[in-house]
Amino acid sequence: MDHKALVAEAATYLETLQGIRRDLHQIPEFALELPKTQERILGSIKGLGEITLGKNLNSIALLIKGAHPGPTVLLRADMDALAVQEDTSEDFKSTNGYMHACGHDLHMAMGIGAAHLVATHKDKLHGDVVVWFQPGEEGHDGAGVMLEEGAHMVSGNKPIAAYGIHVFSAMLPNRVFASRPGTMMASAGDLIVKVHGAGGHGSSPWMGNDPITPLVEAISGLQTFLNKKLNAFDPVIINVGWLEAGDTHTTNVIPETASFGATVRTFSREHFAKVRVVVADYLDGIAKSYGVKIEHEFSNATKVLINEVDAVARVERVVMDTFGPQRYFDMPTPMAGGEDMASIIEELGGAFIFYGAHKPGVDFMTAPVNHSNKAEFDDTVLADGAALLAALAFDHLGEPAA
Repeated sequence: MDHKALVAEAATYLETLQGIRRDLHQIPEFALELPKTQERILGSIKGLGEITLGKNLNSIALLIKGAHPGPTVLLRADMDALAVQEDTSEDFKSTNGYMHACGHDLHMAMGIGAAHLVATHKDKLHGDVVVWFQPGEEGHDGAGVMLEEGAHMVSGNKPIAAYGIHVFSAMLPNRVFASRPGTMMASAGDLIVKVHGAGGHGSSPWMGNDPITPLVEAISGLQTFLNKKLNAFDPVIINVGWLEAGDTHTTNVIPETASFGATVRTFSREHFAKVRVVVADYLDGIAKSYGVKIEHEFSNATKVLINEVDAVARVERVVMDTFGPQRYFDMPTPMAGGEDMASIIEELGGAFIFYGAHKPGVDFMTAPVNHSNKAEFDDTVLADGAALLAALAFDHLGEPAA
């Protein structure tokens, strides 16, 4: 299938895809239960192939069977919104207390467009394409749930590669695709720490056991301690996001407990494991020094997103051949954000792709970023995004070499 022909065909879909995206933008839903979103997508992919719905989440796996035998490729679009009150100038903005502030409404529209392109030309497919519409990307492990339910196996064969596109309202020039081989995004999770001391009067701290001081020491020394224990060329980021201790109405009471929560970012599977051991040792040492009890818990974290080298090379070649070299950017460093696409790529192989979608006339280096309640996206990029997803499927599943 000629990739440039897909681009031209996708361009005829643009107005329809923009309408779908704007409909979805007005009905954002949270986490794993997205019934309205699921219904809207089902209406747009009716008749394209075999539908499998999720059991424990409102997911959709669309199987498009090719006319010829061959392997399976998976294309993924995430569906969920954030608990953010939208503050934009869009005339289709959300008013229900949630917002597609990360661009998942564009991802769904691109997935729908790609599905139509693939289904229209399935006579040229030497294999099958599975299009995933996945809830729960924003910290709810929707990818893991779909994998557990076997949604990747709906063709009867394990896909040989998976691809997904993520739009950005800032940081990338408009319409530029970006990726990198190896680590592309960090593992992202939480660390919750609680110090148990003994309450008392602030005038006599030796009569109690202040939990705040060891908590402060734990926070102030943690990053430095990690820097001494772990390879500095494989970074670990721990940043405290909240503190809880005492009562703001009084200063002369020693509380019994003090807590903090931090985000934890790692960029390799090795340090994902090591940081859990090192942090436990560090907190145990502080607990012994102060005679307090310290409990800690690491949340279920996204995995490190590690792109396959060959898959990224395919993305780069397809983008450059289809859209021109100016439309591809080779990322020099990973991004510290997390994504559960990591679980899909770890299981199936493949690559994740970033895509610039900032509003025209704004500086992409200073525009409101994804997750901001002011983030706005240019949905004229939808056709090219859909075309790239379809082109990657056809690039894998085109006519085999003689």
